[in-house]
Amino acid sequence: MKLSQIIEPVKEDLKGFNREFDRALHSDVALINTIGKFLIKTKGKHIRPVISLLASRLCGEPTDNTYRAAAMIELLHLATLVHDDVVDEAKLRRGWPSTNRIWKNKTSVLMGDYILSKSLIYMIQLRNFDALEAIAATAEMLSAGEILQIEKSLKRSITEEIYFKMVTRKTASLIATSAELGAITTTGNAADRQHMYDYGLNLGIAFQVKDDLFDILGSEADTGKDMGADVKRNMMTLPVIFALDNADISDRRQIRRLLKSAKTSARALSELKDRLASAGGISHAEKKIHEYSEQAISALTDYPDSIYKQSLIQLLEFNAQRKK
Repeated sequence: MKLSQIIEPVKEDLKGFNREFDRALHSDVALINTIGKFLIKTKGKHIRPVISLLASRLCGEPTDNTYRAAAMIELLHLATLVHDDVVDEAKLRRGWPSTNRIWKNKTSVLMGDYILSKSLIYMIQLRNFDALEAIAATAEMLSAGEILQIEKSLKRSITEEIYFKMVTRKTASLIATSAELGAITTTGNAADRQHMYDYGLNLGIAFQVKDDLFDILGSEADTGKDMGADVKRNMMTLPVIFALDNADISDRRQIRRLLKSAKTSARALSELKDRLASAGGISHAEKKIHEYSEQAISALTDYPDSIYKQSLIQLLEFNAQRKK
């Protein structure tokens, strides 16, 4: 299933989102426009706005606030990516040089702040306290999740329970809110909001676990990212956590050795992949993607069949099968 087919039902709605998004990145400061155009050129799949629009169509009819909310969510997401690239010292983002690699850290941080301020302006323009409350809570969770990840990774003390708590905050919360905003800006119905939030939360967790697999199994040519980046930054991903918890003492010792060596050795990273696979880490991650995908589908049970429901389900299939 191609993403273009999944997006087709909201193709016209995306024009409203793109109008708001492009307008938000425009400024009378030339450098901001230059970086903004670069970010638009290298923009990703816009999964979060697509989810907002599909959710709004599933629950009712999109409004001007739906387009504003979709733009605001993508701005918030973009700001976190720009800041993350600085923190992670990333060289690539979606196959393109990261902003900090081109314009250095100071300018990148300030650009991230600018984009964040634009998302705050859109929050105010919504003039909807339910939306404001949801977004504010999500912004807090995003930061707390990132800091929790750094704390636990430095101590190498992360458990699977803590991992899912961290993932829920730093990745799934924004996707969940994207879906919930689709309901808030249409029906505002409490049941719709909960169903959409549950759908987005489970998709978000499945999405992050898939990214964990890419870090071990993907190639830079496919993903546009530095392979093993999480391993090199001491980030404990699900395959690693499961393998360390379930391998015998000898294999566990070898995995820990390879985790250190993989920071500088492609050969060690390749051997680590084999060790994680034999310890069940890869298959466990794949199992979790399936489990959370099924929970996301369950959140859509109360809605009649439609092209919008079908696309939301197909997004889960797309995630499970995607190559980048």
